[in-house]
Amino acid sequence: MGEELDNLNGVSVYYNGGVDNVNGRALTEDGYNLGLKFQCVEFVKRYYYEALNHKMPESYGHAKDFFNSNLKDGQINKQRGLIQHTNPSKSKPKVNDLLVYSGTLSNKYGHVSIISKVKEKEIEIIQQNPGPYGNSRETYSLSFEDGQWLINNSRVLGWLRK
Repeated sequence: MGEELDNLNGVSVYYNGGVDNVNGRALTEDGYNLGLKFQCVEFVKRYYYEALNHKMPESYGHAKDFFNSNLKDGQINKQRGLIQHTNPSKSKPKVNDLLVYSGTLSNKYGHVSIISKVKEKEIEIIQQNPGPYGNSRETYSLSFEDGQWLINNSRVLGWLRK
C-alpha cells in the first residue's frame, strides 16, 4: 500500500490494494480533509489542492456524491466550489476536469478520476484505486452530437471544473 504507480503534474497516484482497503484519513497541514488514504476521492482532492490550489467547501462525501443531480449543465456545484457539467454537456471536457461516476452493485460509493488528456474523439483519465484489474490510466471515446459532448461510458454522470 502507498506505492507510487503514476502521477499527474507531480501529484502521485498510489496503489491501494483492494478497492475497500482503508489506511486512515489524509489531512493537509492546515487540517483540510483529503479523504481516506489511497482511495479515489483522496487523489482527486489532493490533486485539486496541490496542483490547482482548490479546497472544496464540503470536504466529505463518497465519490458519486461529488455530482449534484439537481443541477443543470453548467451550474455551480456549491458543495465542491466547481462548475458542474452533465454527460452529455454543451461544454467539451477539458484537462483537469474531475470525472464523476455512478455507483455499481460491487461499488456503491461510485468513483472519481481526473481528465489528463483530451483529443478530438477521446479522453484519457488518471485515477487512484481503480480496483484489482484496473490501470491508473484509461481512455474513453468522446463524441459530439446535437450540440453536446458525450463521454461514452454509461457510468459517467458528468464532470466538474475549476
